Amino acid sequence: MSVSKSELMSLTLADAAQQIQERRLSPVELTRAFLDRIADIDPKVHAFITVCGDEALVAARNAEAEISKGKYKGPLHGIPYSVKDIIASRGIRTTSGSRLLENSVPEYDSTVIATLAAAGAVLLGKNNLAEFAAGGEASGFMGPVNNPWKLSHVCGGSSSGPCASVASGMALVGVGTCTGGSIRQPASHTNVVGLKPTYGLVSRHGVFPLSWSIDHVGPLAKTVEDCALLLQVIAGYDPKDPSSVNSTPIDYRAALTGDIRGLRVGVPAELNQGASEEVADCIQEAIRVLSSLGASVDEVSLPITGQYATVAGNLITWSEMSQIHAPWRQRLDEYSTGIREKVLVGAVIPSSIYHKAQQMRRMVEAEITETLQDFDVLVGPNIRVPPGPLGGSTPTGAAMGMATEVSFTRPFNLTGNPSLSVPCGFSPDGLPVGMQISGRLHEDATVLRVAHAYEQVTPWHTMHPGFEE
Repeated sequence: MSVSKSELMSLTLADAAQQIQERRLSPVELTRAFLDRIADIDPKVHAFITVCGDEALVAARNAEAEISKGKYKGPLHGIPYSVKDIIASRGIRTTSGSRLLENSVPEYDSTVIATLAAAGAVLLGKNNLAEFAAGGEASGFMGPVNNPWKLSHVCGGSSSGPCASVASGMALVGVGTCTGGSIRQPASHTNVVGLKPTYGLVSRHGVFPLSWSIDHVGPLAKTVEDCALLLQVIAGYDPKDPSSVNSTPIDYRAALTGDIRGLRVGVPAELNQGASEEVADCIQEAIRVLSSLGASVDEVSLPITGQYATVAGNLITWSEMSQIHAPWRQRLDEYSTGIREKVLVGAVIPSSIYHKAQQMRRMVEAEITETLQDFDVLVGPNIRVPPGPLGGSTPTGAAMGMATEVSFTRPFNLTGNPSLSVPCGFSPDGLPVGMQISGRLHEDATVLRVAHAYEQVTPWHTMHPGFEE
């Protein structure tokens, strides 16, 4: 069967998987439809660095042949997806968005890509991103990703490409990475669901590191159910990743009961203060909806987190980043300005300060762990403002300002707690806003459950961009 453009925009992973399993939808035709969509739309959005058209069609034909023989592997079988171009793919260039790696072609697959291939998923291509996933708007040689909701505006960093791909109907689902908010912030800016799982739940083997003690890999999708289905496949212990956690597998989709009656929702003052009026209004209404669904809602204070999480996270990230990039320190002129600044700042951070930052981190972990003894989840905005115009970022010297500006997302990267962005409204200018939902370590299922319950009684996930300038 053929798939129209409008169907691609509204099609979910769950719907497509059911149709493929019942042989009402051809993986080959679905893949062709997405490749046509990429050819039509991506010149406006710039979400892809590399499109794997031939390879994708081969994978789709293989999936279709397997399914026709009754060898259906599960909900990712025959499903087209895309990944952030910091995730290694064998025989396909993996640039990390930098001129330094513009022609790098790995000889191996990352665990995430190998796992998805084993599940029968179809890789459409590698997504654009902020250079080396280190924040900012643009890759070092591809430029920024344009926001599908308003092409003159940012998507947020650094997983901008996979978020824009899903939002604009160029991929059913995507995979991103997150060190300080790089899944949740662009998800919020593009009206998709993005989950930063519990630290160690998804393997980072084959993912170029930004900060080895903070990096996460996670799913991006149109709906919470799709996010749960993708997480189900990519989560799991990997001996190739020293940080991987050997935990009991969980049926994340089964956790989406729609019932959150009696759950306790905390609203941290320090992680809600400073949001713009349009973001605050969306969050407050979303909290009201959670309350109407039977959750108990109370304010809570996280003074240590508010004071120390951002500065500790940045000091640790830049210090570790500088060590990772030490082999290229003689090629700093090839970096974009923002990355060069962070590498140089990281290089002069004394070890005593790095260790002090790690002590701050433990204080933040202790405070959030103690708070989550009284609450099932914590909620608030992902980012203070809706998407702004391209080119509006802080100029040279941005690293210094970032060091102390409070981040709503950074604390949960430091602690490793699961944290998700779910669409919760739009600004008066029609730009998306997302609500952050964070939970206890290894209770990703609870975070997904709360997000799904909220999503089912709100219309935001059913709304799609029209690509107006």
